[in-house]
Amino acid sequence: MDLIPAPLSLARPAGTDAYELTAATALQGGPGAGPVAAWLRAELGAATGLPLLPGPVGVSLALDASLAPEGYRLAVDADGVRLTGGTAAGLFWAAQTLRQLLGPRAYRRGAITSESWSLPPVVIEDAPRFGWRGLLLDVARHFLPKADVLRFVDLMAAHKLNVLHLHLTDDQGWRVEIRRYPRLTEVGSWRERSMVGFRDGGRRDDRPHGGYYTQDDLREIVAYAAARHITVVPEIDIPGHSQAAIAAYPELGNHDVVDTTALRTFTDWGINPNVLNVEDGTLRFYEHVLTEVLELFPSAFVHLGGDECPKQQWRASATAQARIKESGLADEDELQSWFIRHFDRWLAERGRRLIGWDEILEGGLAPGAAVSSWRGYEGGIAAARAGHDVVMCPEQHVYLDHRESARPDEPIPVGYVRTLEDVYRYEPLPPALRQEPEAAGHVIGTQANLWTEFMDDARSVDYHAFPRVAAFAEVAWSELPRDPAARDWEGFADRMATHYARLDAMGVEYRHPDGPRPWQQRPGVLGRPVDGQP
Repeated sequence: MDLIPAPLSLARPAGTDAYELTAATALQGGPGAGPVAAWLRAELGAATGLPLLPGPVGVSLALDASLAPEGYRLAVDADGVRLTGGTAAGLFWAAQTLRQLLGPRAYRRGAITSESWSLPPVVIEDAPRFGWRGLLLDVARHFLPKADVLRFVDLMAAHKLNVLHLHLTDDQGWRVEIRRYPRLTEVGSWRERSMVGFRDGGRRDDRPHGGYYTQDDLREIVAYAAARHITVVPEIDIPGHSQAAIAAYPELGNHDVVDTTALRTFTDWGINPNVLNVEDGTLRFYEHVLTEVLELFPSAFVHLGGDECPKQQWRASATAQARIKESGLADEDELQSWFIRHFDRWLAERGRRLIGWDEILEGGLAPGAAVSSWRGYEGGIAAARAGHDVVMCPEQHVYLDHRESARPDEPIPVGYVRTLEDVYRYEPLPPALRQEPEAAGHVIGTQANLWTEFMDDARSVDYHAFPRVAAFAEVAWSELPRDPAARDWEGFADRMATHYARLDAMGVEYRHPDGPRPWQQRPGVLGRPVDGQP
């Protein structure tokens, strides 16, 4: 049946026939199941051309609190189809599995054939391994229009992923409307040009680039995702990666060290020395920003970055040094932790939780904060042992902007080579924690990241995300052997043969297993791989 991600258990009952969907087939949702039933009716109705009206015979959806919250049971026999979920989320994942059982045609937005629609007799019982199954989408480096974000949400849902980490601000662009501070989008959402390739290539495209989401756009994205049981976690990056904000409001920068009025939204990639100052006014500014962010995003977690914050300007700033002295801090690393802890407390007072990149460990981890472990496993291991929740997203394994092969015709020759098989063999729980159940329990999930310095449109995002997202989804959902070498790569590759047809039906411009297609090849355009990386 070629299901991806693989379910916990699948049985094929003997002595029963397939179930045929016909014009007489009804689709009925029980108490609490109405929204999922409506979604399934709309999706399958479009693809099959069948009415699937409410009624007692056919496809039934129900809730059963005895199942795990995101767990489900799906049973098909000659008499009908029964989908049961522990919650509406579990029921929705059951509906996604049902769609896969109907074949790639079920992913079309219009009926293309009069052929029959049948479901094989089967009983599936399933539940996810991790509660946080995330993808990061960087819309700061290259803006992605709202319609493309909504499409990305649908692709996540089709793979049972449930957290969209939306990277909204960086040196190269500010993408969220803040009504109190309009210059953040009037100035910070646009840059004069963009770097093409790596810094040492010295190439620029000389085209302005920008865009932002209005608050209503973001409310729409959040609501659309929520209807598909996906939580949107916003990221407002502080205190580094902030030049777009400083360009809009120069008083936010270290103006006693550099002329911040001369700064513009950054046009290069890489780590930027211009970081936020540590004045009270800057703290108040970001409190006001986050007040509006909290109104838009109901997620329990708010991501505040905290990564790649150079300390040179703080070392040279009399204001920063005075803050270190008056607060009894040891050095600039502790100053960054002081900055992050301020917002950790601020968010906690409002019933939210801070999550940040593993640099927030430096100088002392903010109490109550969770960690996105990106520089490998080490930060996550340390945080979990200290009792902090962790999302594993090590760049060596699940940075999907990294190249998919060592071939010279790969369009983006950046980073580590990470093939589809490499991603399939990624294990989120490191061996160091497997004998420490209390610490291991703090690994709440895993996430793959798409940084878009080298992805300037939805087609480029498709190419880098897929098919590797399918492998990542199985790692995040399914109970695979913890030893990566013991995983059934050949079996997964066989199932992918069907899944490629599903991606085709959804219009995904994935990287073909034989290599990039001619229109995807741009050799030499984007420079050479990062030094020291294979």
